[in-house]
Amino acid sequence: MLQPDRRGVPAVAGILGADEVQQTAISIAAMQEPSGAIPWFPGGHVDPWDHIECAMAMTVAGLREQTYAAYDYLRRMQRADGSWASKITVGEIEDPTFETNQCAYIAVGTWHHYLVTRDHAELERMWPHVRSALDLVVSYASERGEIAWSVTPDGEPRDGGPLLTGSSSTYHSLRCGLALANHFDEPQPEWEIAAGQLGHLISHHPDVFVEKDRFSMDWYYPVLGGAVRGEAARERFEERWDRYVVPGLGIRCVDDEPWVTGAESAECVMALDCAGMTERAVALFGDIQHLRAQDGSYWTGWQFAANANWPDERSSWTAAAVVLAADALSRTTPGSGIFRAADLPLGVRLDEVSCGCEPVGRR
Repeated sequence: MLQPDRRGVPAVAGILGADEVQQTAISIAAMQEPSGAIPWFPGGHVDPWDHIECAMAMTVAGLREQTYAAYDYLRRMQRADGSWASKITVGEIEDPTFETNQCAYIAVGTWHHYLVTRDHAELERMWPHVRSALDLVVSYASERGEIAWSVTPDGEPRDGGPLLTGSSSTYHSLRCGLALANHFDEPQPEWEIAAGQLGHLISHHPDVFVEKDRFSMDWYYPVLGGAVRGEAARERFEERWDRYVVPGLGIRCVDDEPWVTGAESAECVMALDCAGMTERAVALFGDIQHLRAQDGSYWTGWQFAANANWPDERSSWTAAAVVLAADALSRTTPGSGIFRAADLPLGVRLDEVSCGCEPVGRR
């Protein structure tokens, strides 16, 4: 059941071989429930964003049967309004709220799966679900363009304001959705406007978003999501490098705790790759291999003051981020450039001259 297709599996020379990448993907598939759901760890909860990231990693490693089961699960579990519950444990809804960035991520997974497999029949099955999800997400955009991040079961946005990390991911998702719309020749002007507004706010007006820069994700996600690129992205990394990076170990989850985490570090690897900072990306990828377990799974994090893995778990989404980072660095599969996003539509471009503002990385 868990034997992968060994053709075209990523490897990063001197750090992680193709067999090791496959082993990591198999460790994700081993956590998959009979329903197709992929929890954070055995017996843990499922959320749509991390579930999709795990499906993407299994796609990269050739675990086709498990990947199709994962996307079939998403089709079955999508609610009538286009959302997914933000927390499901062993088939039971534990938190019925939904998060817009998590719902939007179905576009990334669907486009990535098509890039790797060229399975048009599966793409046609997924397209209505992507369309429903993104229509819902953009309905929560303000006139200025920011999108509420969490919504209660009665459809009301929760207090707290828009988040930079989630918005950066949503921007990338909208661009993947536009690629799908182009593929099916079904224009989605509302998505184009939403993507243009959201990307502009992220890159030029970050003060719109709730201040959470103790979290490293707010540092690298504007780059990973594609709103900040080029010299602005490189300046962003340089300015806060010492704040988040622990040499030889990875990056901190939050800047005030002695704790590095594998998923954030692997995502940062991909963001560095997007910024053209390849040498640093490869070095960081090597640094996090101390989190690798014998079976190919990855510990969520390392508390370096206590010299202990914490929490005491090996998470599916950490392993998934490592597999995707290996693919991004090695340029192995046709989906390896999903975050570089060179071929993704940009949406409606706002007039930056009349705006009179500068990219955030250059302030």
